[in-house]
Amino acid sequence: MKKYFKVIFISTVIWSSTSLLSCKKYLDKEEQSNVSSKEAFKNFINFQGYTEELYSCVVNFSNNYWTNSWNWGEDEMTSTAGNYHFVHKIDNGNFWGWQRESDGWGSGWMDQGDFTTINGDVFANRAFRDLWSAAWFGLRKVSLGLENIDKLTEATSEEKNLIKGQLLFFRGWFHHRLMEYFGGMPYINYVLPSDEKLRLPRLSYHACADLAAADFREAANLLPIDWDNTTAGKRTLGKNQLRINKIMALAYLGKNYLWAGSPLMNFQSTGNKTYHTDYCKKAAQAFGELLSLVESGQTNYALVPMANIHLNFYTTGQNWAMPGSTEAIFRGPYIDAWVSNYGTSKQYIPLVVSDGDALKFIPTANYVDYYGMKNGLPIKDITQSDAESGYNAEYPWKDRDPRFYKDIIFDGTKVVQGNTQDEKNRYANLYSNGSYRDIQSGSQTGYVLRKFVPITANKYDQAYNYGSNLHIYVPYMRLSDVYLMYAESAMMASNSATGKADNYGKTAVDAINIVRDRAGVGHVDAKFLGSANALLPELRRERAVELAFEGHRFNDLRRWLLLTESPYTLKKSVVFDRAGTFNTVDPSQNRVVNIKENVLLERKFTSKHYWLPLKVRDVNMYPEFYQNPGW
Repeated sequence: MKKYFKVIFISTVIWSSTSLLSCKKYLDKEEQSNVSSKEAFKNFINFQGYTEELYSCVVNFSNNYWTNSWNWGEDEMTSTAGNYHFVHKIDNGNFWGWQRESDGWGSGWMDQGDFTTINGDVFANRAFRDLWSAAWFGLRKVSLGLENIDKLTEATSEEKNLIKGQLLFFRGWFHHRLMEYFGGMPYINYVLPSDEKLRLPRLSYHACADLAAADFREAANLLPIDWDNTTAGKRTLGKNQLRINKIMALAYLGKNYLWAGSPLMNFQSTGNKTYHTDYCKKAAQAFGELLSLVESGQTNYALVPMANIHLNFYTTGQNWAMPGSTEAIFRGPYIDAWVSNYGTSKQYIPLVVSDGDALKFIPTANYVDYYGMKNGLPIKDITQSDAESGYNAEYPWKDRDPRFYKDIIFDGTKVVQGNTQDEKNRYANLYSNGSYRDIQSGSQTGYVLRKFVPITANKYDQAYNYGSNLHIYVPYMRLSDVYLMYAESAMMASNSATGKADNYGKTAVDAINIVRDRAGVGHVDAKFLGSANALLPELRRERAVELAFEGHRFNDLRRWLLLTESPYTLKKSVVFDRAGTFNTVDPSQNRVVNIKENVLLERKFTSKHYWLPLKVRDVNMYPEFYQNPGW
């Protein structure tokens, strides 16, 4: 993308001089600095330079602050040292906390002051980009681009399609992101005049989703599968992985339809709290089209082998290479990779073995319970043995889903791999009153998260030092998510566990099993295949495990209308004592006694908490832009 950055300044001046947010410095600029819109948009290089700025509006939520909160369901707790993060505000029912007016620390990624897309100092690159500002900025920029598309005269048909396809994708994407959290919004599809009062009404979720779907669909029709195979893309050959393509557009077309078909969004639009069959069918068709292209070998996308699944989230020793490998469908731009070493890499490790100021984010014990057994069966109760699944409460870490061992540090895990003067903390002491347990600087739940950092990210092995080139970046969407969204949409469209899209040969349960095959987990048991209602809880558990801690759970619970329902309101810890000989080679073989779970927190939510509150100053602008219910 660097090739086009030199002309971003031109487009920024044009936007700034026409925006409602214009300021005096632009009005006072020298006359010779003016660039006509005809010149700025006349050819592909110039227009692409204008379009490139939209990529900087994709917020890097996993590295937006020194430490970063993006898991707001029942999946994660913050330590008492991290109580300024939004997850803590959500636990208290303070959903106003997403707004910078209610966030004194400025630690959130949904709303920041001093929004900018310009690459300045290291902190500004990542911290002054937020969803709320970026979406509205991006939508105006898209509207200006589409309004000037006819000025693109010195371009081939391919180049015109690339420009228009990107603009349409971003228009759908920014609206989709706002709709996820706030419900139906005004759909901005023209340049809002500066000399007229705003009166655009909020639309129903379905009406908004229909407009976004039209944009995603047209973008998919215009964009290539791989920019490297286009004439225009050969200018940046081998560096086009992050450019918007047909697969990304199809993926968000499907997600947009599935969200519209989900109970919360259907209720907001129709008053019905069930899945909307027609939207689910459209979602399945979009995902089916995408998966057919992937499985026929027409794309560069594929599930990453289990041994290297960490490449979806971090790379190390690869000169700051962008994580994502072949599986990431959608990510933001590559910005200051090394900053993830400084904060994000230290936010998961107890202080007793870390250089950070305190462990910030801890998996809840009840969420870890979603990781079932290797044979594919769920655990019914972690405190009780179960002959059907093979779970043994005296050996709670034995024969679990292989993803459990990739994602979670449990009691007895060898953390420090190399030399240390602190032998007593080489292994994770997560039993009751163990040295890794502390409400401020350790784990209060009995588990530690390792999904996004190598096990050697500690103060002795130093996998997070500058020389390690550790780059952490959690993608917005990856291929396994697409398989599971296809499964959900195909199942609910047909009301059958074996439902499928017309354009894709695999059933809902087939798609789940593809994800499980990669993980080395047993297929969905026959007892779940009798109906859609029988399979739905297992599909939801599969999403919980496969996409754990990647920022999906909060929105999933909301769209399923489960956020206010027990047990999803609970956050628990596990307590136990060690028994027998401590196995340092295979901690899953260690025996425990007196295992039980304690409720640490019960969230008191009501129906109003399904949508985040809009800014008071915005809803006061005009009646048609009204506040969400209850706020």
